[in-house]
Amino acid sequence: MTNLTPRRERFRSILDGDRCVYAASVFDPISARIAEDLGFEAGMLAGSVASGTALGAPDLVVLTLTELAQQVRRVCRASELPLLVDADHGYGNALNVMRTVEELQNAGAAGLTIEDTLLPRGFGDGGARQLVSLEEGVGKMKAAVAARTDPALVIAARTSALRFSGISETVRRARAYQETGVDALFLAGARARDEVEAVRAEVDIPLLLGGASEELLDSEFLAANGVRIALQGHLAFRAYVKAVHDVLQAQRNGVSPGDLQSQLAPAELMARVTRSAEYARWQGEFLS
Repeated sequence: MTNLTPRRERFRSILDGDRCVYAASVFDPISARIAEDLGFEAGMLAGSVASGTALGAPDLVVLTLTELAQQVRRVCRASELPLLVDADHGYGNALNVMRTVEELQNAGAAGLTIEDTLLPRGFGDGGARQLVSLEEGVGKMKAAVAARTDPALVIAARTSALRFSGISETVRRARAYQETGVDALFLAGARARDEVEAVRAEVDIPLLLGGASEELLDSEFLAANGVRIALQGHLAFRAYVKAVHDVLQAQRNGVSPGDLQSQLAPAELMARVTRSAEYARWQGEFLS
């Protein structure tokens, strides 16, 4: 079995440092290997991207824990890139959160986030998103920390309070979640500097940001305010969808394969991301 602790320790070293690192949004083994080869220090598998990859479905929490864990396992088997996993609401109550931590830890995640959004959407709610109570959120974070058996695994509390309830409620939840022993706080929906500064003034644990606004693209500001991991959207998955669509559309329209070569990965890149040299060595060693 792969020793997962070193990659988790590398991920923790980012949180313990003084820089803001931009994580690669990855979604399968190949994308994770590309990110690793390009020098990214961490990757993230988002719930929305996992749902799109595994089911071809929108981000409505129709993905199951089993399906998410399977995708995490595939990514972590293929790459040494430390992977942060969006575990949504933990797929149920606090006991389900414990099961979620167990499965994602065993699948190879370096870190995971548990959020306080009320999920999935309830009947008759009109589509309005809500937060669980602070007490339920605290219970989930405590359960996540208790379920961890590898101390190197990072547990991050994720709150959407900024967009639903404002800065005051975000600060209240940030303080409470920090007290549960989580390692970091993921601020979903942060758009302005004053939001980040207000939370940073009240908590000591590292901050993580999702796809941020133009105002929050200054890595020096983020680093100075405790942000250690930041995302820049899930562009790679969207680029993948467009590339596949465009090539298949061209073929459907009668464009010859020769005229599509400029849009394709060259043989050298395909060999590198599939680790062809390693497999060739194994064939020579074990099949000859």
